[in-house]
Amino acid sequence: MDKGSYKGIWVYIEQEQGIVQHVGLELLHAARELAQVTKEKLTALIIADDASPLVEQVECYGADEILAVDCPACDHYSTDAYTELMYSLLCEYKPSTVLIGATENGRDFAPRVACRLKTGLTADCTALGIDEENGDVAWTRPAFGGNLMATILCSNTRPQIGTVRPGVFRAQRGAKAGAVQRLVRNVEQEKLRTQLRELVYREDSPFNIGEADIIVSGGRGMKGPENFALLQRLADQLGGVVGASRAAVDSGWIDSSHQVGQTGSTVHPKLYIACGISGAIQHLAGMSGSDQIVAINVDPDAPIFKAAHYGIVGDLFEVVPALMEELKAASADL
Repeated sequence: MDKGSYKGIWVYIEQEQGIVQHVGLELLHAARELAQVTKEKLTALIIADDASPLVEQVECYGADEILAVDCPACDHYSTDAYTELMYSLLCEYKPSTVLIGATENGRDFAPRVACRLKTGLTADCTALGIDEENGDVAWTRPAFGGNLMATILCSNTRPQIGTVRPGVFRAQRGAKAGAVQRLVRNVEQEKLRTQLRELVYREDSPFNIGEADIIVSGGRGMKGPENFALLQRLADQLGGVVGASRAAVDSGWIDSSHQVGQTGSTVHPKLYIACGISGAIQHLAGMSGSDQIVAINVDPDAPIFKAAHYGIVGDLFEVVPALMEELKAASADL
């Protein structure tokens, strides 16, 4: 394979009902750092039945150019349509690297595209870099249940493709895209093995801990599922949500959608309160980017205190109720 014929870094911008999903903007920031090292052009790829309204949502997040593709078969997500279209675009333009959000849709079509291209795919990445020896993208992801981190290179094939977890990077506004290239593509009907007959949206919004500004998390120190009600009351008082460590989730005390860490969600809230969490490296990797971290633990030597901005050595079952009373008194004085 002539790897030299593959140029440029692409970021797939996922959208739902005409709204750009935040993970695409996060990946533009990560890809910009890669492009500064490799000296390649950064392209934001938008696919929709009408991509034009989405350009404005993306153009100020650091891409050198935007490739806006109108495809009538892509009015809603379809495995076959998106796989066919992405495959044809990558064959035509030959980017060296493609970043895709590790969302339900991204995890669905990315491996199919990689298989058709006979190239590698590194899934669920939590860090990106450039290998100093050969210039390949160094994709880092958890392995063996999050007990170690593996760095993977795709040295023999192109493009290099990776899915990256939402919340790992922060979106950052940058220079306005210098060019917008508009394309019209279609997918032949015979290649669409399924048809969407009806789309039903949930009336209640699904829980997404990665978008919360305030998270109150519990770990093994919660001692049981019934005690998470205490954290829920504190979270409600602060206008936040409840999170959990892997230990609490594995114990069956709380649903996995609340899990923070390498094998859960990576979060960047304004305030993260860790209650009864020792601070395993896997958990710290998922929340260390929080603006303010408050740790409550009976063990003064718990690793969580090294990451915390404020630490309270004490029994969480005494500290949390006292904190709630202070918050109640403070709000009454306002």
